[in-house]
Amino acid sequence: QGVYVDPAKVEAIKNWTAPKTPTEVRQFLGLAGYYRRFIEGFSLIPKPLTKLTQKNKAYEWGEEEAEAFQLLKDRLCSAPILAFPEGSEDFVVYCDALL
Repeated sequence: QGVYVDPAKVEAIKNWTAPKTPTEVRQFLGLAGYYRRFIEGFSLIPKPLTKLTQKNKAYEWGEEEAEAFQLLKDRLCSAPILAFPEGSEDFVVYCDALL
């Protein structure tokens, strides 16, 4: 079985347009953060988007933000199914943590 991203959410993510306000960025990051365990290296990807949500900062959507937004969308739409390993074969454990 395993754990996987809800197909209805994948469809919503595919149709999500680029955020135009800090509130819209927060909404997208909230959804993406819920599924962070499915995305390797998640902690670094949304950094340009997070900067857009800071108070007293001008909202400037640029190429770096667009790339981060698209990368998150792509990773969420192609997220793997998470399951326990079967059998006694060797496997690798990954950890996404900031040092």
